[in-house]
Amino acid sequence: MAMEESFLKSVFHGAIPEEMVFPYPEPGREQREHIGLILDGVRSFARKHVDAGAIDREADIPESVLQGMRDLGLFGLTIPTEYGGAGLGATGFARIIQELAGYDASLAVTVGAHLSLGTSGLLLFGTEAQRRRLLPGMARGEHIGAFALTEAGAGSDAAGIQTRAELDRAGETWTLDGTKAWVTNGGRAGVITVFARTTAFDMRSKPRLTAFLVEAGEGVVRGPNDLKLGLRATSTPWVRFEGAKVPSENVLGEAGRGFRVAMEVLNGGRLSLAAGCVGMCRRLIRLSVDRAQERRAFGRTIGEFGMIKDKVARMMAETFALESMVYLTTGMVDAKVPDWSLESAICKVFGSEVLWRAADDALQIAAGIGYQQPHPCERMLRDARANPIFEGTNEVLRAFVALSGMQGPGRKLSEVVRAIREPIKGMGLMYEFAMQRARTTFGRERMNRAHNTLRREVVIFEEYVAHFQKSIDKVLRRHGKDIAEMQFTQRRVADLATDLYAMAAVISRTTRAIERKGEEGARREVELTMAFSNMAERRMAANLADFDDNDDEQRKGVAEQAYIDNKYNFNIM
Repeated sequence: MAMEESFLKSVFHGAIPEEMVFPYPEPGREQREHIGLILDGVRSFARKHVDAGAIDREADIPESVLQGMRDLGLFGLTIPTEYGGAGLGATGFARIIQELAGYDASLAVTVGAHLSLGTSGLLLFGTEAQRRRLLPGMARGEHIGAFALTEAGAGSDAAGIQTRAELDRAGETWTLDGTKAWVTNGGRAGVITVFARTTAFDMRSKPRLTAFLVEAGEGVVRGPNDLKLGLRATSTPWVRFEGAKVPSENVLGEAGRGFRVAMEVLNGGRLSLAAGCVGMCRRLIRLSVDRAQERRAFGRTIGEFGMIKDKVARMMAETFALESMVYLTTGMVDAKVPDWSLESAICKVFGSEVLWRAADDALQIAAGIGYQQPHPCERMLRDARANPIFEGTNEVLRAFVALSGMQGPGRKLSEVVRAIREPIKGMGLMYEFAMQRARTTFGRERMNRAHNTLRREVVIFEEYVAHFQKSIDKVLRRHGKDIAEMQFTQRRVADLATDLYAMAAVISRTTRAIERKGEEGARREVELTMAFSNMAERRMAANLADFDDNDDEQRKGVAEQAYIDNKYNFNIM
């Protein structure tokens, strides 16, 4: 049984709650048919009307394309049917975003930000009156949604937010003042979810944030859409609030509880981003395979050379793992699993880095022509670079995964320490702790529902779950509360958790494939599962070894000296 309401948080305890990942999830037949019809419409429209190169050059999505997206119902994909939307679940939404991203990333970001960031707060925390008033227009795409949390001086650290909101004496109207930066869809938005301080600014204490539904109007000023490295057609201006009046009925959730709103919304945003990464990876693989088979050198196609095969194999295995992780997680969301925060964060981190490697490899395979406009590899490399930054930087999310995951084991150790001090009161807890230690010493948690064809991969997974739990235990005992400042260790913990989740996802997915198609019919899935598991095992072995034998302090010293010098302080002559 899971020790937490999250698969990954249970893994941090050394548990393997199989029921959360087996069988591999999929929508029902009616939902699949619904998704299929939408996909057919997207493909037909995109082939005729979406010129990704022109969209990139003009740094704008033509109104005709936006209108076509409205006509397809893309702005209402996840909005319930009673408010005029399509009522898709997380899996259907991710599949459409994946498809859009394969044609043009700016289109996927525009729809993804509108739904996963702009409307999800309303769906999660909005009142019925708010939903009925705002969602129908948002479903039709008449009012695009945006999400305004980040400021120039406050990115992942919400404590630095300076936008403020003050309530009038009558308790009826809030006045907003401040500037938000890089607001996706900000230039097009009719409804913006804005987060503002409702307490005095004090860097020494956490602010009380409140979420507001701010509609376009007086006091809402939008900046220009600055030229960006990639995703050039997305609208990401600053938005300034100059005494903007917001009625109290537009408070989203409870006043002073905006941080919770932001975190819940961002969970969905990260999953949408990861789905877009899947779509872009699939397109890059197609471009790479085409190029590898048509380009000839030294009397043969370049695809026959080992170094090119190595790149294609890595792209295939990592994309298979990413796709498996994303749709395992959306299945959890659709099944109403209470906590999938770590899983969505891991999908975002892994997805953005897999996409970056795929874009780099695809451009290398394309060679000189891929470095030139209008080749799609050049544009897709630029578009890919934003993903490790969006929705929380990968560094912040690694820290989040590690520290959140270790909270459960950390609490358990704290309880054991207290029980040792009070042995009579703590006898039950000590017995439980002893039994857990016995299980990890004399055996390990098992994954029994995987197909026997994958026995080697299952054993790798089981063994590394046990190693992972022991390492977490050792780290917490050794460092205690200081772990909050140990980012080298946090990175290793997060990367181990990522590879374990990816392995669970591919094992579950391939088990389903074998059960449906037989071993020979699922041969390709088995090969990719084996290939990815080998890659993951090497990484996990290295990360485990680095807990005890590393050069962390040396690296810190090199960086700190560079800060003192304020430059690279060496010259050959």
